[in-house]
Amino acid sequence: MKTSFLTLLCLFCSILSAGEPMFEKGDVFPAGMGGISVYRIPGMVITAKGTVLAYCEARRDNAKDWGEIQVQLRRSLDGGRSWEPAKHIAHLGDRIEGNPHNKTDGDREQTVNNPVAIIDRSTGSIEFLYCVNYARCFSMRSMDDGVTWSKPVEITKSFEPFRSRYDWKVIATGPGHGIQLKSGRLVVPIWLAYGKLGDHAPSAAATIYSDDHGQTWQAGDLAVPNEGEFGNPNETTIAELSDGRVMLVSRNVSNPNRKLVTIGPDGARQWGRPTFYDPLWEPICMASIISHPSKSGTLIFSCPHTLNRDALGNELPARSAKRENLSVQLSYDDGLSWPLRKTLEAGKSAYSDLAVLPDGSILCLYEGDRKIVCARFNLEWILD
Repeated sequence: MKTSFLTLLCLFCSILSAGEPMFEKGDVFPAGMGGISVYRIPGMVITAKGTVLAYCEARRDNAKDWGEIQVQLRRSLDGGRSWEPAKHIAHLGDRIEGNPHNKTDGDREQTVNNPVAIIDRSTGSIEFLYCVNYARCFSMRSMDDGVTWSKPVEITKSFEPFRSRYDWKVIATGPGHGIQLKSGRLVVPIWLAYGKLGDHAPSAAATIYSDDHGQTWQAGDLAVPNEGEFGNPNETTIAELSDGRVMLVSRNVSNPNRKLVTIGPDGARQWGRPTFYDPLWEPICMASIISHPSKSGTLIFSCPHTLNRDALGNELPARSAKRENLSVQLSYDDGLSWPLRKTLEAGKSAYSDLAVLPDGSILCLYEGDRKIVCARFNLEWILD
């Protein structure tokens, strides 16, 4: 315990000596912009040239998961301080209509959902995956930092191997972002649901991957099943650890109210048994995790840090909590411990996605009160 404390103290001092704490934020997708009722489900990546790409679901009529929904993108050339106008980028061709949750005019609605981008360091491309009506998955590519995009290619067949375990009716990528491993492999977390048509539960989590720079996508092994104490794993975030192993952190509805974490050697196969990580609270909300280049083994995690408790302060098992108090947590040992946590947004706050700028500054794109906000801060701010 003393060694751990001294190590943390030394890291604290060395990082504080590097610069002053910095924190700033601004709206990126405010409700009502462009005639959109509300923007939700943020994702973000930073290209090899340093361009920030912020994307999300533009929900035209209301905040529901199903409806007339686009994927929109904004680019920033100055580290997230200012933004180019929003652009509708995904599924601009023939529509695929059909909303099973809307009996009135759902047959005319197209739900484009769960956008995920991955930066390919080898080619400089941005691979971009999304789903339509939670039933079909598509991939497209940009070679000019997100200015233009290729025609989408359907990759739904990549999900078919999961049917041997769960006869899914719903598929979804991410949300958030995918990663490229040191090996060059591209990996995207996914979840699938196998209840009634259009229902998001029961569910399980896994990954799909590409070893040919996004030309084709394959199904990995099922990573987090819906069995035993693991209740409905779904939205999952991903990070590569210092030794090359891959960590998945999954949202779930389980009695411990903690994130489910599983680790595998290559992002696709031989996943370890999932475990509940006590420091990573589960309010039943999407989270994000990234590695930080400042020191090997450094991870940053973001999620609303709340729990549902009774009048005596006891946790209520498998209960959703208020989506507020969005916090960032810091680990220096590949996620074995999370000794530091700081509130980023005390009020209403929900889904988030993290990215690291070339100068080591951190961006968090998150859902605030009826808007998507981008916060920019550094490690010194977390430690301050």
